[in-house]
This record gives sequence, structure tokens and C-alpha cells, in this order.
Amino acid sequence: MEQRAYGTTGKQFPILSFGAQRIVDEHHCTEEEAIQIVNRAIDEGITYFDTAPSYSQGQSEERLGKAFQQRRKDVHLVTKTHDRTRDGSLRLLEESLGRLQTDYIDEWRLHNIMTMEELDRCFAPGGALEALIEAKEQGIVKSLSISGHTNPHVQLEAIERFPFDSTLVALSAADHFIYSFAHEFLPKAAEKGVAVVGMKVFALGKLAPWYEKALRYTFSLPISTAIVGMESMEQLEKNLAIAKSFTPMTEIETLEFFKEIVHLANPDVLRWKASEWMSGQWYVRA
Repeated sequence: MEQRAYGTTGKQFPILSFGAQRIVDEHHCTEEEAIQIVNRAIDEGITYFDTAPSYSQGQSEERLGKAFQQRRKDVHLVTKTHDRTRDGSLRLLEESLGRLQTDYIDEWRLHNIMTMEELDRCFAPGGALEALIEAKEQGIVKSLSISGHTNPHVQLEAIERFPFDSTLVALSAADHFIYSFAHEFLPKAAEKGVAVVGMKVFALGKLAPWYEKALRYTFSLPISTAIVGMESMEQLEKNLAIAKSFTPMTEIETLEFFKEIVHLANPDVLRWKASEWMSGQWYVRA
């Protein structure tokens, strides 16, 4: 697979990375299957694994911890805090370390900062950013990150305020049409040397009928890597095949793809860009 630089960290990762949200009972993936899928991914060169304590109440983290065993040093492990306070975030980190069976996290991420108000809470005295800085100073985490699904202006403000090593943002082809991280965020992140990880590649399954095109679109963006959720060996192998044969989309291919999917640009489909998850109304910028 093509390898790309991870911002200015000196690291490189394949264009396909592993979103671990789906290797859980909730997505009909058993523990045995999860361990097999994760180890197959590592065997095939995938080294970047993204999880969070909120994914199935910690089951995602637990299964990654069991899967890695003696392979911990072979992977770049990312987890998150959804708490907006210092104390709450440090408690989450301690719990994550236990479930992941490790004494360090390669990257710790503020999870889904949707609004400026949430960003302000994280940056305020006693906010979650204090926890990130303390954990890095103590060597418990190696690098710091922030994620956002909704409003690129929030993440733009975040990287102006603090030198995050990376960002995780929504970069499906359907995201192109409104609150576009591709248009508004990627140029500034590149200017600052901040690594960008793409997510929501299949738009919660709505782009499944255009499976290969959806992956190729996101891979074609100027990003470091894209995380894709995989709950079966079949999905992993399919994604690996596309990643290994990847060629960038041409402008004409991209335009034709957009014409096929523009009808998906509504808040019932792009729920992460709605005012609330199921509101049916677009998010409105402050």
C-alpha cells in the first residue's frame, strides 16, 4: 500500500487504516473474529488503529487489547476522550489503558468537538486539554489530536490555538457538499504541518453502492491516511484490495461521482452535520 507522511511527526502510515468501532458484538463481530481481523490487518501492513472508550462501552478497546498481545510495538494506537474536563479525561485514560492492556497510548484525541462552546470548555482552566498536555508530559501519551465531524471552522480554530499533531475529520465524498473539511480545513492543516486522518468514508453506509469510488475519493485527498470501520474479514480483504490497487481519481472521475451522489446531501443522510444527530435539520454555525 502507498505510504504517506503523518504531518511533521516523522512517521508514515499506509493510506488504509483501521477504525475499530465495529469489531464489537453490536455489529455482530465476535471476540474471536475481532482478534483474527486485527491480526490479519497487521500482517497486511496496517499499523494505525483508532478506537475510543465510548465505542460499545469499552468493548472495542478491550478487543484491541486482546488482539495486540505481543504486537503492541507493531502498531500506532489511538484512543480518545469524550469528557471535556481534565479530571474526567484522566479517569477515562486510566480506564482505556487497562482495557487496552498497555502502559502508553501513541495518540490521545479530543473526541468529536462539534461546537465552539465545546472547544472553549476543553481549552478552559480545568478543561480536557490540560489532561492531554499532562499525559504527554508524563510520557503516557506520545502525541495529541482532535476530531470533528461537523463544522470545519471549529477544527480550524483548534489548530490555531494549539499545535495538535493530528486531526481526524469527516472526509467522505458526500461531505464535499456542505461544511466541507476538504475545502475549508485541509489547506490550513497542510500549511501548519498537521496530519489529517479521513473518516466517515462510506457516509454511514450510504455510499456502499459506490464502494470503490468512495474509498478512492478519500484516498485521493491530500491526507495522511483514512480510517475505515471493518467488522468482518471479507470487508478487510475488500478494502485491502482497493488500497493496494489505488490510483488517484481524476477531476473528471470525481465530477461524475459527485453527480451520482449529490442527492445524498441532506441532513437525514449526513447526520453528523445536523443540528442534532437525528434532527433532520442542518447544523447552523454560530
